[in-house]
Amino acid sequence: MTTLMQASKLNDDESRILSHLNKKAREVEKPDTLNDAYYEATNRLEQIGIAVPPELRRFVTQVAWPQTVVDEVERRLDVKALILPGEDKASEKLTERWEDNNLESESPILHKETMIFGRGFVSVGTNPEDAKKPFIRIEPSQQMVAAVDTAQRSMVGALRSFKDWDGARNRTLFLPGSTIHLRASRNGWEVTNRDDHGLGRVPLVMFLNRRRAGTWMGRSEMAASIPLTDACARALTNLQLAQEGLAVPTRYLFGADKDKMVDPKTGQPVPVWEAYYTSLMVHSDPKLTAGQFDAANLENFTKVVDKYGSLVASISGLPVRYFTDSTVNPAAEGAIRADESRLVKNVERKQTDWGDGWGWVMGLSERFATGEWPDGNKIHTEWHDAGTPTVAQKADAVTKLAGGKAILSVQGAQDELGWSEAKKKRERAYRQEELRLEWNAMEPDIDGEE
Repeated sequence: MTTLMQASKLNDDESRILSHLNKKAREVEKPDTLNDAYYEATNRLEQIGIAVPPELRRFVTQVAWPQTVVDEVERRLDVKALILPGEDKASEKLTERWEDNNLESESPILHKETMIFGRGFVSVGTNPEDAKKPFIRIEPSQQMVAAVDTAQRSMVGALRSFKDWDGARNRTLFLPGSTIHLRASRNGWEVTNRDDHGLGRVPLVMFLNRRRAGTWMGRSEMAASIPLTDACARALTNLQLAQEGLAVPTRYLFGADKDKMVDPKTGQPVPVWEAYYTSLMVHSDPKLTAGQFDAANLENFTKVVDKYGSLVASISGLPVRYFTDSTVNPAAEGAIRADESRLVKNVERKQTDWGDGWGWVMGLSERFATGEWPDGNKIHTEWHDAGTPTVAQKADAVTKLAGGKAILSVQGAQDELGWSEAKKKRERAYRQEELRLEWNAMEPDIDGEE
């Protein structure tokens, strides 16, 4: 049984793991900060100083393509149902636990964090108010690191580093037998709370993006698109500079006397900008020669930006229309599906991988709630369709499968339409009420009979 207790300090093994994880946290701090800046489009582009002198750095333009690369994949990662081993439909208790922890809105955050930083974390812990409703929390990836025994493929420990509301430094150390909360003090790290859950494994599940065999860090979904994003940002910066100096036709004036450039009504000198745009057109000096050069054609910059956009599309698997001002749109539902085939397959690969992760999360929650582990890692995660069929297209297909010599049952058709468990349950209640009313209407009127 899980107990909560106070302790004053860590033992030697706990101190050793804490030291190792603190070092690892320092190593990932810089790349994490950079990935966060690229996702938020706040990274300041470095210039070599040839095309853009320091005084013109204000024109540096940010490009939010890394955000697009992440968000367009994340929007298609929606958990549909959680199914216990040996069952063939969504588990009501797992669905209730999912809803108790607001995971309908929290799970997209986990998926996004995992793609931005290459790793994401979900913790499971004791609920002191109701042990049967354990806490499931999405942990911030920038504050988290983990140590993995690569031979056993199991987590040795994990660490969350953060500052409290008062600025005090805090650590949460996740271990196979305990979750320990620490606070910085003059004497080092002081233990403020300890949850000795005795699970035998770290109460945390790590999700990895683009995982490879033998590595346990993951890779940001944005990594390959960042160099091209920088290149595009430089092109757009140069475009802004060209707009300032070359987009407006350059005018010239020979033989003008500056003293005669006055407002005819007030007699006051005309401001420079006003003279440039208007007053020179009414100058009365007969010796004056005026004209203008053609404005520069900036199309070469837009072509470069489009080229970079198509390159980002090619490496990310997203349709090119997501990155460039493309006038070629898919003409029909089938063409849309074909245009998004690589995107859909990428999402489906993540669903397969991260579905196992959510199975482990719910398995941990089952252990906290009941004291027993489910049968292996066999909690199955069902996802909504990663494609983008229209409502009419899907409804037509489902109607054909459910009508005539039906292949699908009513609930099967509802599953194909992507309905949530709550919606299916509500629809069953509506149907039962309709049947009750129909049955009542069919009963004979027996008023007055003996």
